[in-house]
Amino acid sequence: MNKKSDPIAVIDSGMGGITVLRKLYRLMPNENFIYFGDSANAPYGVKTTDEIRELTVDGVEMLMGMGAKAIVIACNTATSAAAAGLREKYPGYPIVGLEPAVKPAALSMEQPIVLVLATPLTLREKKYLKLVERFEGEATFIPLPAPELVRFIESGNLDSKEEIEYLEKILGPYTGNKVDAVVLGCTHFPFARRQIQRILGDEVLVFEGGKGAARQCKRLLENADLLAEEDQQGRIQFMNSDESKIELCKKMFFYKG
Repeated sequence: MNKKSDPIAVIDSGMGGITVLRKLYRLMPNENFIYFGDSANAPYGVKTTDEIRELTVDGVEMLMGMGAKAIVIACNTATSAAAAGLREKYPGYPIVGLEPAVKPAALSMEQPIVLVLATPLTLREKKYLKLVERFEGEATFIPLPAPELVRFIESGNLDSKEEIEYLEKILGPYTGNKVDAVVLGCTHFPFARRQIQRILGDEVLVFEGGKGAARQCKRLLENADLLAEEDQQGRIQFMNSDESKIELCKKMFFYKG
């Protein structure tokens, strides 16, 4: 049976979920966390749905076996592939997924033009397509796959010349007030938020899903009476399927860009 002192587990295809972990830790600094990045199999966004589902389920069940009191699937792609099946298999277990922040972007102003930056798989999954369909009367959505951005971030080579040139190339057609907002539809992408904002312009609103996922996790734990005691100082354990990436995970957690 889960206890208040048990950790919250955060799982991602690699480094991207660290952006969600930072939101979780900021909101609940007294909680213990386990972060598992599957960098050995990254990127997920170019794999088949079945492959991603299998990798995600294996990782989640490993973390459950380590005593996690809640699971945060800190990856839009993995959420689309596996979250519904996991909730069905483990009813009542707190499982939080990520989805592109389409709703807040659509409702941010009247009829905005919204650029959705995500992996190819996220952009073709039914979950994303249904979300866009739900708000298509509120905004115009422009999907933009950015698979190479995941590779740059996985390497830890943030703000490199190559990354900046790639972003300038794919975002160039949308500069000059052509879009009102951009959704960072992959948890890796907030690591490039500063560069994306610079290229598109300060007037373009930027949305990501990590903050909403953190709030949802806290609500689920509160409803289950599983929030850690307030006098506890939280700890973070970093794990990775590629052990050479563990120190990079720690470095990315403290990244100030």
